[in-house]
Amino acid sequence: MLHIKGTPFQSTAAFLSNAVRVAEFYGFESMDNLPRTRSTNRPLAPGARPDTDIIFARKDEKSLPAVARKLTSINRPYPLLVWRSIALGASQGGGFSFELHAIGISNAIAEALLIVVANAILEESGMKQRSLMLSNMGGPESSSRYNRDVATYLRKHIDSIALPLRPRATTDPIGTLVQLIERGHPAISRAPQPMDYLSEEERRRFWDVLEYIEIIGIPYELSGTIVGSRDCWAQTLFEIMGEDSVSGDRVPLAFGGRYDPLLSRFARKPVSGAIVSIAVEERGASNLKPLHTGVRSMYFAHLGSEARRKSLPLLESLRQNGIPVYHSLWNERIGEQMAAASNLATPFVLIMGHKEAMEGTVLVREVATNSQESIALPELPAYLKRKRVPMLAAQ
Repeated sequence: MLHIKGTPFQSTAAFLSNAVRVAEFYGFESMDNLPRTRSTNRPLAPGARPDTDIIFARKDEKSLPAVARKLTSINRPYPLLVWRSIALGASQGGGFSFELHAIGISNAIAEALLIVVANAILEESGMKQRSLMLSNMGGPESSSRYNRDVATYLRKHIDSIALPLRPRATTDPIGTLVQLIERGHPAISRAPQPMDYLSEEERRRFWDVLEYIEIIGIPYELSGTIVGSRDCWAQTLFEIMGEDSVSGDRVPLAFGGRYDPLLSRFARKPVSGAIVSIAVEERGASNLKPLHTGVRSMYFAHLGSEARRKSLPLLESLRQNGIPVYHSLWNERIGEQMAAASNLATPFVLIMGHKEAMEGTVLVREVATNSQESIALPELPAYLKRKRVPMLAAQ
């Protein structure tokens, strides 16, 4: 949990307001402001288990069904980028959780975008010594093999497991493993590693996530100790670690991953979803006030995988310089992106193709004159300011 002491903020409300400001720059909307009219009482798909049959391996998973139910009832076409702030119960340590959700985005940009936004929020909270820990649970077949081998491993070491935990080892091997990891059990170092069970396709997809992280420049490590329920998670799981401002201990500041299995269960059909949550203590005021951000006068369009990988550092540079911009990074078709820019009637369009990505430039097109200029990425903020584009509202 993030403590307010040691941050630039005087209260929980101040932290949350800044977190919302960062999230909304990247296109996230408040979940509370979106209409929810879809029925959540659709019949189960053939062979599907009821919602009450979910096995939770981690404490922080227990709030996921409620938000999954709300997200699948939103009457808005996918993809969706949403944020919400919720009070945590006493069993979860109290305080608040600030969550970001990327719904309907199946490719690796979803996880990368969440990591970038969470990292920016923590950076502005004064959490300087951060590290990203990554794992991967794979798909249903991979996680089933992993779950089976964890069960076998626990049976071999059952005598070293505390008596109250032994019955769980049979019904919920991964949940038992999570408990042993939290307690620092000595057998953990030899336990099966989830990433050893990935298929070639799952490894390629995970490498896509890692490529984004490397280009962004966030230090990361691979860790087999980040695991969760097979009913909730698939593919990428991650934690952002940092130094606690009160105790000085290294603690998890944010946790997230792809929760397609849980979201699909509530949607009654395959749906992609990823989340990151930051837990923060309650200190002083905690009520969020409406924010007034700047007008977005430009749209960023990309063409090709290399341009999309280079887009996140570009957007973060614009955010740090207070220059708001629309985007749809999950969209692979340049025609649809240009159509979106036209519908939004932005005076400027930033365009990055493969050539620009390799050269470290971006095309700035002025819609009124249809003229465009190639600008080096380090010079882009100053160039746009000279063009007097609208800036973000002062905090």
